[in-house]
Amino acid sequence: MSTDRRIVLFDLFGVIARHQRPGALAQMAARCNAPADAFAEAYWTCRPPYDAAQWSAPEYWTAVLRWLSRSADADTIEELRLADIHSWSRVDKRMVAYVRSLRNVAEVALLSNIPADHADAFLTAQPWLRNLDYTAFSGKIHAAKPNPAAFHHCAVAMQAAPADFLFVDDREENVRAAQATGMNGHVFTRLDELTAIIDTWLPPR
Repeated sequence: MSTDRRIVLFDLFGVIARHQRPGALAQMAARCNAPADAFAEAYWTCRPPYDAAQWSAPEYWTAVLRWLSRSADADTIEELRLADIHSWSRVDKRMVAYVRSLRNVAEVALLSNIPADHADAFLTAQPWLRNLDYTAFSGKIHAAKPNPAAFHHCAVAMQAAPADFLFVDDREENVRAAQATGMNGHVFTRLDELTAIIDTWLPPR
């Protein structure tokens, strides 16, 4: 049941922010003297509990290093943690401008799979995010997409019905998960396509 609100709920990476810097994983692998392919496997396989706040940053990096049979000393963990945060720090300036302008005609919120320490760093670097109507980071809400709990959290937090939302993500599995909770969904590919979708979805002004 809709309350006739219009809330555009954005993913972060791959939509507003850019994906991980090219070559970042290889550089982190070199830091701990590990093969790049093996490092990438450990990095991504161990990631879900970190994204969902089940592991702290030291617990995550300890798991990665142990996967690689490397020593998990504090200095290495901190260097990898900071390198990781830096690797996810880029934004798409055109998308940032569009998202900020959209607040003139709709409520705008964010739902991102991002560890808590990454979220804190991103908010510091991009303070405009604090001006959105709501921001939900998986590492803060203890639920990561495509878990339905992440979408339900946003609806409850904003006191809105799922049908009030248009969820925008570059990953089809996340959009399908949002739609399964009753939200509208759009798989992001290009800004011009998105603006056309949103213009159609918003009520006439």
